[in-house]
Amino acid sequence: QVQLVESGGGLVQPGGSLRLSCAASGSIFSIAAVGWYRQAPGRQRELVATIPRGGRPNYADSVKGRFTISRDNAKNTVYLQMNSLKPEDTAVYYCNLDLPSRSYWGQGTQVTVSS
Repeated sequence: QVQLVESGGGLVQPGGSLRLSCAASGSIFSIAAVGWYRQAPGRQRELVATIPRGGRPNYADSVKGRFTISRDNAKNTVYLQMNSLKPEDTAVYYCNLDLPSRSYWGQGTQVTVSS
């Protein structure tokens, strides 16, 4: 069983930065695609960024140039560096680990961008 634990959310002013982390248990992290999704109130969950096992990151257009996803396979951890945050980035951010057999989700971490 894989468990994903997110951290790093919080309240930040517009233009500020946050770094989210997601630590995974188990031994399958290095072979999985990992990513971040977010869900704002009243909206569907949407992709923010993903990074495959050995490929290039993929970003939603709304975050390109502001967010950076990275992974450390030695630490079973995926990160999301968020810069130049905007109020519309406010949402619950979820970590995802994706395998051909199934997908795993973290419990989510709240990010609020407000002055």
